Amino acid sequence: QVQLVESGGGLVQPGGSLRLSCAASGFTFSYYPMSWVRQAPGKGLEWVSEIWSGGGRTYYADSVKGRFTISRDNAKNTLYLQMNSLKPEDTAVYHCARGGSSSWSVEGSWGQGTQVTVSS
Repeated sequence: QVQLVESGGGLVQPGGSLRLSCAASGFTFSYYPMSWVRQAPGKGLEWVSEIWSGGGRTYYADSVKGRFTISRDNAKNTLYLQMNSLKPEDTAVYHCARGGSSSWSVEGSWGQGTQVTVSS
């Protein structure tokens, strides 16, 4: 079955950086677009970024554009999210999800998530 395991979260000061990873298994990773989504305390899931199956196109929510970079290594079945210039409002549990911006919630496959806390 689909397994998505995120790692790399932690506590970081405002302006700092983190790199999240997501190890995928149970499906042909290179066939699917992938997304990162996040859930801030007391809020619903929010789409953050998408990358096409071959990695040729990427898309970002306005709130993270210019600060976050999504990438993937299909040979390693791994998805990444480089997060720079972090802000307190980026505090959330970050999940990787199979599917793009319009399909990830329908696909219904995302991992347990990794906590990112931005605080001084």
